[in-house]
Amino acid sequence: MTDPTHPTAEHPKIRPTHLERAAVVYVRQSTPGQIERNSESTDRQYALVERAVELGWLRRAVEVIDEDLGISGSGSAERRGFARLTTEVALGRVGIVLGLEVSRLARNNADWYRLLDLAGITDTLIADADGIYHPSGFNDRLVLGLKGTMSEAELHVLRARLEGGIRNKAARGELRRGLPVGLVWGEEDGQVLLHPDESVRGVIASIFERFAELGSVRAVWLWLRAEELLMPTLPVGQVDLVWIPPAYPAIHRVLTHPSYAGAYVYGRTRRERRVDDEGRVRTKARHLERSDWQVLIVDHHPGYIDWATYEANQVRIGANTRPRAHAPGSGAVREGTALLQGLATCGRCGRRLAVHYQGVNSTPGYHCANRTLVNGRGVWCLSVGGVQIDQAVSTTFLAALAPAGVAASVAAAEVLEADHDTALDQWRRQVERARYEANRAERRYLAVDPDNRLVARGLETDWEAKLGALNVAQAELTRRAAARPRSLTNDERAALASFGADVDRVWSAPSTTDRDRKELLRTLVEEVRVDVHREDKRAELTVHWRGGATTELSVELPRANPPTVRTDEDTIALLRRLAVHYPDATIAGILNRQGRRSATGQRFTATIVQGLRHHWKIPRRVANDDQPDGELVTLADAAKVLGVVPSTVHRWLADGFIAGEQLTPGAPWRIRLTDELRGRFVDDAPPGWLAMLEATHALGVSRQTVLQRVKRGELDAVHVRSGRRKGLRIRVDPPDPRLFDQEPAVEGAV
Repeated sequence: MTDPTHPTAEHPKIRPTHLERAAVVYVRQSTPGQIERNSESTDRQYALVERAVELGWLRRAVEVIDEDLGISGSGSAERRGFARLTTEVALGRVGIVLGLEVSRLARNNADWYRLLDLAGITDTLIADADGIYHPSGFNDRLVLGLKGTMSEAELHVLRARLEGGIRNKAARGELRRGLPVGLVWGEEDGQVLLHPDESVRGVIASIFERFAELGSVRAVWLWLRAEELLMPTLPVGQVDLVWIPPAYPAIHRVLTHPSYAGAYVYGRTRRERRVDDEGRVRTKARHLERSDWQVLIVDHHPGYIDWATYEANQVRIGANTRPRAHAPGSGAVREGTALLQGLATCGRCGRRLAVHYQGVNSTPGYHCANRTLVNGRGVWCLSVGGVQIDQAVSTTFLAALAPAGVAASVAAAEVLEADHDTALDQWRRQVERARYEANRAERRYLAVDPDNRLVARGLETDWEAKLGALNVAQAELTRRAAARPRSLTNDERAALASFGADVDRVWSAPSTTDRDRKELLRTLVEEVRVDVHREDKRAELTVHWRGGATTELSVELPRANPPTVRTDEDTIALLRRLAVHYPDATIAGILNRQGRRSATGQRFTATIVQGLRHHWKIPRRVANDDQPDGELVTLADAAKVLGVVPSTVHRWLADGFIAGEQLTPGAPWRIRLTDELRGRFVDDAPPGWLAMLEATHALGVSRQTVLQRVKRGELDAVHVRSGRRKGLRIRVDPPDPRLFDQEPAVEGAV
């Protein structure tokens, strides 16, 4: 019998207990490029399977883990294969781990020593090209530890050499990295040129022009979408540009990338590592402040804007997206009606006033977010309506703007023409590009062998698609050219100048949006300090103009008047009667069906009814001890009790067969279930009672007359609810025989 603890003669460290477990061959290459180019190293690693067989393991017991091909072993990337290897070793299922060298298993000591610790505990061998090692032995562990340290040091030295060369080349502005769309590398070292495609340059230039005019990234994006202009992009792994509808992140990247301002930059981001909730190492790129950039070379190459314009744009974008707390004039202009949004500040604490809207008409107002404790409650520093304040500031602004109104009106018309010309030029470039694509598709189709229909059909389809895109672009260009505003003549300029003197009309014109008014106001006004004196019903305004001048304004605030509207007494009286029986929502429906309106002219809702009840102290479901006999139920419940459908009960109410109660027109009908009413519904007709048709014949009257007599109580009626002849039964008494026993009158008697 073989001793399981006795080593084999060929390899002293391999014991039978090792052969009973699996042999794992770990295969790894650091990058996809190494997999493609260094195929010999990959083949040598897979050949370790034969070495495991030579060492005594059965081929079926040899497992290859190659999930980490193309993944670095430095520890910065997640290695699923290495994690599975570590798990199998920890569970004691592995007898030996084979790798071409230590660097294949790990390039960092954290992973390497964790594997060594687990292998030593579970009696697992590790083999490389130099030999077989047992991590539990001191000498073998010392050798393996040195190899791991040298592997990590080797990676550090290689990386330091590469990064040093990269930084030196970047410091000279010659390192070729990916450039944003609109810029291309030239033939000389570090040479960056504008894109040769005129359409690409046109759309990039139009973005900067519109931002200078609109002052918001979102406004530029909306302008491009409104003009239906396309944006060039270069997908990863492709050579040709792709034109797509513009997206907001793409516009933001163009306006914030320093390369468009002619600057060469390197090291704008830094890779940071962190451990997530599941214990895995994650990396992300963090954007650095400009002072932390590794390389910044201004005026390195031609740009679409200069560096001073770029810095001004960044300040403006930063104020729009991250407005400074309590700083006037910061933040993008919004679409609301509050004219002083972002400009008004508190005259007491200096904070920027927040905007709120209230009432059915969304009247603007301003309040200071600085809360102070008054009697244990937080109270705003000030809160004031914005109608009178906005009117006073706009009047002062227009008075200051009137001398410049003539030139501004002509300039506005010229800007409008320039905007249309910019979009029109870009559409002309898009037509040229579409024509080029169609011509290229035609040349490709004509160059193919006509007999090769498999290829020719695909090229023909592509040609037809390009021609369709060309026709659409030409039609859109024609439409836009026809809609272009024509240039102003000298007479029209003179007329427009006379109109421009009346700035008030332009300011209040329906075509002038609230956003336009705020943009105009910000051109001259830097800040408006607001101080409210409640006791005097007055607001003191201090307008700070750009340039340092100030203007003091005093605005009278509206005085609070007691409410003059009141719900009419008839509606209140009806509400008192209805509240005893119905919920608020039902009462609101009854009042609306009667055509009633609230004190402010609105339709009644459950909330308005509830408010009226609380104001007039009207309780719900008031108990009444003087109720008549019988249970008062809804029409639907009465139909269930009587064994008929609700439509039949409706018909009987109209015919008068049964009585109902309705508090007011439009209110739901209710039926009082008394013993007398239940007695009218029987299963069998009493003897001698006639059906409706027979009763009309016997009485010699119409059906309506019979029903009227039943309603008045002159005739008794029951309802038979079973049998083939269900329906009403009328008791008709026989005529009095004495009526026929009287002698006839004597002719001529007096």
